Amino acid sequence: MPLVDLVAQNTETAADVRAAVDRVFETASYIGGSDVGAFEQEYAEATGARLCIGVGNGTDALELALRAAGVTAGGEVVLPVNTFIATAEAVSRIGAVPVFADVDEEHLLLDPDAVAAAVTSRTQAVVPVHLFGQVAPVGAIRAALGSSGIPIVEDGAQSQGAESEDGRAGGLGLVSSTSFYPGKNLGAAGDAGAVTTGDAEIARTVRLLASHGSETKYVHELIGFNSRMDSVQAAVLRVKLRHLADWNRRRRVAAARYAALLDDVDGVRLPQSMPGNLDVWHLYVVRVDERDRVMAQLNAAGIGASIHYPTPLHLTAAYGGHGLGAGSFPVAEAAAGRILSLPLYPHITADQQEFVAEELAEALRQS
Repeated sequence: MPLVDLVAQNTETAADVRAAVDRVFETASYIGGSDVGAFEQEYAEATGARLCIGVGNGTDALELALRAAGVTAGGEVVLPVNTFIATAEAVSRIGAVPVFADVDEEHLLLDPDAVAAAVTSRTQAVVPVHLFGQVAPVGAIRAALGSSGIPIVEDGAQSQGAESEDGRAGGLGLVSSTSFYPGKNLGAAGDAGAVTTGDAEIARTVRLLASHGSETKYVHELIGFNSRMDSVQAAVLRVKLRHLADWNRRRRVAAARYAALLDDVDGVRLPQSMPGNLDVWHLYVVRVDERDRVMAQLNAAGIGASIHYPTPLHLTAAYGGHGLGAGSFPVAEAAAGRILSLPLYPHITADQQEFVAEELAEALRQS
């Protein structure tokens, strides 16, 4: 049983995807074709943002969003320490400085109090990460920033379709980024990403930066790079976007089933939704003691349990130069040794989930 079953998803959409891709090849509009523009409009509507720019991948999307928001070399960007390294990489590629902050104990989302403590006169942006399909507390983070004017740049790579009392992921900050890596709730057939915003000037800057600084061929207004969504990926995403709401609904059903199956199992801490959130359960992450042994036992039983993410960023070799050792971020560090992602995807069956729950309970009994 895989952590994510993309074959089942592809089977459901195969006929429509094939027709959409065939249409791209018939017109030979591989870059900037009509499907790209149509997807941008459709995805903007889905997020509640006014504008969307399709780009090459999620890491580029975040870098472009940060640059357009005014982040420059030497500036500081506050972000949670328990995220995939791409969140920090996007900052580092600009020449800016990632400033790590701890997360809340219950949901493992960026802690507004930790943000307030991390902000300095050099802070140029804050990046809440909508982790595991939740929406980070953007409203509380904005309140913590007060009248500073520091922009909020969302990392929504795991949250397509998620909502909170503040609104929908992708439409909460000045600008937002997302990834359409194949395993995401809305996944392409390769790499792709997008930036969403309600600010026309931000959108124009992103589009310029992503196309060699050029809006008109051979007229280059600034130094950019090449990060354009291709028409094949846009065509695939247009098909899958029509399924996203139902797939997210099925993920919520599966998450509720896990909660019921594991409710009385000793030794497992279940994930909780933040009040007001409608999560899309990109990942179902429990916490257990002896995590590595438990995961190995599940893997031996054919269950594709995994870890997201095993090492907080300040303890990786890549960011070891920041001089932040163990104990710097106690909540994220404690969680990193206990978190375990169980298989969850729209096509998972009740029988499969019952098997996972039985094997997990058996592994925990041996603790």
